[in-house]
Amino acid sequence: MTYTSSLLRLLDERGYIHQVTDPAALDALAGKEIVTGYIGFDPTAPSLHVGSLVQIMLLRRLQQSGHKPIVLMGGGTGKIGDPSFKDEARKLTNDDTIKANVTSIKRVFSRFLTFGDGPTDAIMLDNAEWLDRLEYIPFLRDIGQHFSVNRMLSFDSVKLRLDREQSLSFLEFNYMILQAYDFLELSRRANCRLQMGGSDQWGNIINGVELSRRVDGTEVYGVTTPLITTADGGKMGKTMNGAVWLNEDQLPAYDYWQFWRNTADADVGRFLRLFTDLPLNEVARLEALQGAEINSAKVVLATEATAMLHGRDAAQAAQETARTTFEQGGAGEDLPSVALSEGMTVVQALTALGFAGSNKEARRKVDEGAVRFNDEVVTDPARTMGEGKISLGRKKHGLLTR
Repeated sequence: MTYTSSLLRLLDERGYIHQVTDPAALDALAGKEIVTGYIGFDPTAPSLHVGSLVQIMLLRRLQQSGHKPIVLMGGGTGKIGDPSFKDEARKLTNDDTIKANVTSIKRVFSRFLTFGDGPTDAIMLDNAEWLDRLEYIPFLRDIGQHFSVNRMLSFDSVKLRLDREQSLSFLEFNYMILQAYDFLELSRRANCRLQMGGSDQWGNIINGVELSRRVDGTEVYGVTTPLITTADGGKMGKTMNGAVWLNEDQLPAYDYWQFWRNTADADVGRFLRLFTDLPLNEVARLEALQGAEINSAKVVLATEATAMLHGRDAAQAAQETARTTFEQGGAGEDLPSVALSEGMTVVQALTALGFAGSNKEARRKVDEGAVRFNDEVVTDPARTMGEGKISLGRKKHGLLTR
């Protein structure tokens, strides 16, 4: 459909919309008043990774179009873990770890959102505030009666797990009820009318929409984004070396810049729309570049995405380091580095830098002739290293220092 509100037009033009519960009604509401919307983030690790970035950007677009974002930290739901489309139950996390993860994760959001007391300023809440206080019998009586087990079993997120004959615990089965209750609670506390999330959250969002209508008679809405995959069908944010973390203490700005610089040609335009604030006409110009020129679009993508998370200075430093390293054969200051230990071998250096996931993989790379030290090919896996630049292939470079 053709949207008239600035919110849904913006989301549609930039490729964020997969499903909307009632498009016409939400479009009309967003066109006449400030809409408060939320997304939940469970603190399963000390940092979110780039796979969560589309949801963070969704909150940013909500605010950019004149509406109010709520960042909901899952201090309560994180004690269970969302089973949606997972092959097995998440490992349970203790309270202290959850609290530490929440504290660590919070830092990222101030890079993307403006927090404060204004009508469109973002706020951050933690669902432990209300979930930890629930009494079991009253909750079953007042909320549980509105859920059909038959219907819950029909949702793809549950059905796929059961079809594979993989165990789904009663604990996990309750997750969707608690998430639905979050929506009800936020509609009461903050006049929240919109929940957003990835396509895997559709069933959970529908439950919240229906619960708010049945319990309070409140009309609320849901929007999901498409599953963000790379052109080769891979999952966004997963690399050979693991997750692309958003916290700088888990992934330096230069490595973050390199992740975006290595984007496949076919993904450049889509990622520019989703993950930068560049005007759409500039995005169209960049994605139309052909041949080697598309690399300049990748540099723009890397620099703009890094600037949003780490700041413009860090992004430009990363760009300059890459230029010095690749174009001039130098060793930029922002390259990842590791301090040499006595007798460190090339294999140990590669694993210490994270260029290889194991000593076996590192030895294989040496045998393949893919490793260079100070621009000379290394052929002996047992070679001990001195100070200098070590490279794996054409894209991974690091410094060995004393």
